Amino acid sequence: MRLHAVLPDESTAADPGRIVELAVLAEELGYGGVWLPDHLLPPEPFGPVYGGVYEPLITLAHVAARTSRIRLGTSVLVLPLRDPFTLAKQVATLDRLSGGRFVLGVGIGWDRAEFAAVGADFADRAGRTDEALRLLRHLHAEGGGPFEGERFGFGTGVFEPRPGGGRVPVMVGGMSDAALRRAARQADMWQSVDTTPENFAVLASRVRELAGRPLEVGARAGWSESLAAELPAWDEAGADHLAVHFEDVPETAGRMRELAAAAPPPR
Repeated sequence: MRLHAVLPDESTAADPGRIVELAVLAEELGYGGVWLPDHLLPPEPFGPVYGGVYEPLITLAHVAARTSRIRLGTSVLVLPLRDPFTLAKQVATLDRLSGGRFVLGVGIGWDRAEFAAVGADFADRAGRTDEALRLLRHLHAEGGGPFEGERFGFGTGVFEPRPGGGRVPVMVGGMSDAALRRAARQADMWQSVDTTPENFAVLASRVRELAGRPLEVGARAGWSESLAAELPAWDEAGADHLAVHFEDVPETAGRMRELAAAAPPPR
């Protein structure tokens, strides 16, 4: 199991320089990845519920310039709030800028008020997400048209840059049966959130059964004083990675070091 870090990005007072410094520290400590959350226009102030003060793709491009090995990803980007053509170009560009280290972590969103604020269809968010992922894969692999879908489509046009290997890894976050099925159909990775190692093991087995192919499975957990002692349980549950959501407090760097020292050897 590899440790990952969800970087602190919940406060409007957050210093973007500190976010980057913690990403650099994570790489130095041997963390496998760093992640950023996403909210465009939440109905309440950014904080413990709504993370993502800084736009994650732009911020991760800055992190990519300051690091060289660590994986970079979104956990998670609310895909149905985004224009998929623009997102496909941003993702391919970030893949190139980072040397193939970017993972597009996506979710369908959960806050009806946020969808209403930006004029997005809340009821169709699952269908929009599925089709946007198919469009993104098509643009990255084919570099042009045609593509015909119920919501998105085009006949001609040239898409560049194309990512290395013609694809960017996709991670689907969530624990509903629909999220597990989406991960099994369209993703390279799946990530749970706020659950126990025991429940994670059940869900991970389910998503791998649905996929019928190799699939990286990870978990996202908040920092706690007991987390270091819980790392063996996560490893035994079969988590390929554990993404720890650190708060923006003076002790964050020390907490990252503490967990790195307690982590079991990577499998």
